[in-house]
Amino acid sequence: MMRAVRLHPPGGIDALSVDDVEVPRSGPGEALVRVHAAAITRDELDWPTDRLPAIVSYELSGTVEEISGHVGDLAIGDDVFALTGFDRDGVAAEHAVVPAAFLAPKPVGLSHVESAALPLAGLTAWQGLFVHGWLHEGERVLILGAAGGVGHLAAQLARWRGAYVIGTASTGAAELARGFGADQVLDPTTRFDESIEPVDLVFDTVGGDALVRSADLLRHGGRLVAVAEEPPPELAQRVHATYFVVEPDRQQLVELATLAAGGTLRPAIDSVFPMEDARAAFERVMASGKRGKVVIEVDHA
Repeated sequence: MMRAVRLHPPGGIDALSVDDVEVPRSGPGEALVRVHAAAITRDELDWPTDRLPAIVSYELSGTVEEISGHVGDLAIGDDVFALTGFDRDGVAAEHAVVPAAFLAPKPVGLSHVESAALPLAGLTAWQGLFVHGWLHEGERVLILGAAGGVGHLAAQLARWRGAYVIGTASTGAAELARGFGADQVLDPTTRFDESIEPVDLVFDTVGGDALVRSADLLRHGGRLVAVAEEPPPELAQRVHATYFVVEPDRQQLVELATLAAGGTLRPAIDSVFPMEDARAAFERVMASGKRGKVVIEVDHA
């Protein structure tokens, strides 16, 4: 048996509990991972699911304990991290079964807590900037929410790629955004669309009015990529707009781990909670004023 944080019907924070459940068994092409830390995401308790009760969290850092079938260069005892699929049980548990193809070596020099904070936000930033946004060296990018969970990693990645980085951040978070790589920081409550030169890419992580206004900043042929909400149809008719949901990708995690190990990329940690305080962890992740990821520490490895 093992401990796991599970969401029960009808859902919501009050429906969370730490339960004793059976250790899952790995199937062909899967690995059983002893989980050391699992990060949580705002609003994940509201994501649709038809399998309650369900284990929460979809990003982990841990150690491989068992492998089944051909799993490439993965070996028992390897420290790994991953974003798992959203169509299966989560990973806020003492053990989790993960497709081996999703597991990447844990970043050298990062703790399990830090490593668990990287997969979802890091992959979202990578895919938004480089896969869907086609950001190149020398281009200008506007990141809406440059001090947020995804935005702070996007600012660092855009700077690494050689782009000129403009970010929106509240007055209290402006210095943080600069520290993460923003060359210029704008107050999102002002008419920033009249204060800067055109940009090649808008990467939106906040949605709302800022998303709509940002389209006016795009130069001809520019791109808008959104992850917080789908751009309104009228906006999508005016500019090249893309909305996407992040997908697990081992090779991109390897790239992120290399950058993190070299000090180019660092995930911000807002707070760490033990499994027993899972409700408090979700209360924190949904509160305003966070500065980074909220992580559940399963053990102290």
